[in-house]
Amino acid sequence: MIRLSHGDSALTLDPAVGNLPEWRVGGRRPLHSAPWRDEAAVQDDPDLPLVNKRLAGDFLCMPFGRDDIDGGPIHGPSANEGWAVIRSDVAEAHLRLSVPVRGATVDKIVQITGPVLYQTHRVEGGAGAVTFAHHPMIRMAEGGRLSCSPKRAVLTDPDPQYAGRNLWALNQTRPVVGRDLRLACEDGTDWDLHHYPAGHAVEDFCLLVEARGATVGWTVAMRNAEDDMLVVLKDARLMPVTMLWISNGGRDFSPWNGRHTGVLGIEDGCALGGAGLAAALAENRLTAMGVPTAMALGGTQVIRHAMVSLPRPPGWAEVAELTLAKGQMTLTEVGGGQVSVPFDTGFFV
Repeated sequence: MIRLSHGDSALTLDPAVGNLPEWRVGGRRPLHSAPWRDEAAVQDDPDLPLVNKRLAGDFLCMPFGRDDIDGGPIHGPSANEGWAVIRSDVAEAHLRLSVPVRGATVDKIVQITGPVLYQTHRVEGGAGAVTFAHHPMIRMAEGGRLSCSPKRAVLTDPDPQYAGRNLWALNQTRPVVGRDLRLACEDGTDWDLHHYPAGHAVEDFCLLVEARGATVGWTVAMRNAEDDMLVVLKDARLMPVTMLWISNGGRDFSPWNGRHTGVLGIEDGCALGGAGLAAALAENRLTAMGVPTAMALGGTQVIRHAMVSLPRPPGWAEVAELTLAKGQMTLTEVGGGQVSVPFDTGFFV
């Protein structure tokens, strides 16, 4: 394990799979780790991919989801193979994926600065194109509320994550008007995506398409019981979609066994949701909207992603705006209150 620290922030990075099993900021634990990571029966199961055995924190998926072209494991080599340590310092680590992805070399740089976690992936060479996404997960003991940067559409997959356990109706595409983020449910009602579906035993998934011309996209998850906020930022030019994965006790098979509850994945990337790599490389619902669902290989691509862990200010219910300027990230609540923290505002340039 690689351990990084800066101020009251401490991070653990597992080079065996490239994920982040633990991140602590003061007394907060922003990211979620699966409860079976230390269970021998799960770790010895040859039928489970390593990404599920060691499910934790955040990791790079490349390709994202099912690889039905090259036949690799779900979420690709980047989530299932080892990463060689190139350099590791007190607050920063540089790693390289031990195997190529569609011929490309993938490097990972992780850095923490107080409550901010920066991640950069450099993808060089390769051939064709590939899907990818970050996969940060949080757990909310009593639900929470989401805010996000402007979106233009919200979609659900044609197929469920787990048959019979989806709250949201399948195969829908809905335009977003203003801040109104809604999906139709299987029972005919509408669901406001700003709310985590606590109280529903579901496995659900949707895609949020970033507004046209966006450069930096963001999501803020406010956790009720934990009384904190996780801010997730992305380079929207390379990651035009944010995929929300709801895992709230809906999977009753091993290793999940109904105990994976209150989990939200905020998965920023370039992909076609739960569809396989082949569908993402072909014309599809998103490419028809002018939204790419795969990243071209052959040159150099730099994927930039950041997370910020903060306490929730008293009375805050929803973030209306996020700005990056003059070395600060500033959040503005719908009521007008503001919070600012130091942030490398050149990171996404």
